[in-house]
Amino acid sequence: MAKQKVLFVCTGNSARSQIAEVLLRNAAGDLFDVYSAGTDPQEIHPETVRVLEKFGESASELRSKDISEFAGWDFDYVISLCDKARQECRSVPSTGKKLEWSFEDPQFRACTSPFEVTLNEISNRISMFVLIETRKKPKPLELDPIQLFKSLSDEVRLRCLMLIQYEGELCVCEMMAALDEIQPKVSRHLALLKKNGLLVDRRQGQWMFYRINPELPCWAKTVLSEATENNVAFITQSLRRLEAMGDRPQRQLDSCKSSN
Repeated sequence: MAKQKVLFVCTGNSARSQIAEVLLRNAAGDLFDVYSAGTDPQEIHPETVRVLEKFGESASELRSKDISEFAGWDFDYVISLCDKARQECRSVPSTGKKLEWSFEDPQFRACTSPFEVTLNEISNRISMFVLIETRKKPKPLELDPIQLFKSLSDEVRLRCLMLIQYEGELCVCEMMAALDEIQPKVSRHLALLKKNGLLVDRRQGQWMFYRINPELPCWAKTVLSEATENNVAFITQSLRRLEAMGDRPQRQLDSCKSSN
C-alpha cells in the first residue's frame, strides 16, 4: 500500500512544523511520508533541536524549507499549525484534506518550558490523527501461504470454503445440510477458518452467516476462486443437498455488510 503524503506548514518552519514532522515520522513513518515547510522560512530555532533530542527524537537532518520547494507536489494532507500559515497555504495542492491545527509559537509563549509544552501538545494531536486516519485505512491482511494451504488440506474445510465461494454467504445450518455433517463439527471447522483469517461472520437473529474475508490478499482470493470455478464437480452433491434444504434462512439485505 502506497504511503500517504503529509505536509506540515507554519510561518517560519523553525519550531512547530519541524516538531510535527519528526513526531509523525517516528510515530507512523511506515504509513506516511512526512514533510514540513514555512511560508516565510527562518533558521531552525536551537530550542527546537534541544527539546526533540531531550525527548529522544533525532533532529540531525532537519532543515528549514520554503513552501515553494513543494510546488507541483500532490499531498494527501496539508496541515497548517498557525493562523498565518492557514491563510497562506490554501493554494498548496492536495487531493485529500486540509487540516487546521493552531498552536501558539513557543518562541513567544509565556510559560516556564514553552518548547516542551508545545511538543506535548503537538504529540497529543498527532496521536489522535494517527488513530483516526489509520483506523479508516486498515492494513491489508497478511496471510502466510502455509496457513492458507494447511486450511485447504482438510476436506471439510475445503468444501466449506468452496461452497461459500460459490454461494457468496452461508449460515451454519446451511453448511450442515450441504455437508451432511453435525453442527459441532461444522462450527469447529468454520471457527478455525475464521481464526486463520479466511472467513468473516455476521449474526442475523439466531443465525451466524459466513463469507470469504474481503480483506484477503489478491493471490489468496485467486486461489479460492480458481479452485472453485474449475472444480465445481467436487461440491456438486453438496449444492444439490443445499438446494433440497427446506426453510433456508432468509437474509436481510441491509445486514449483509460485515462489520469487519
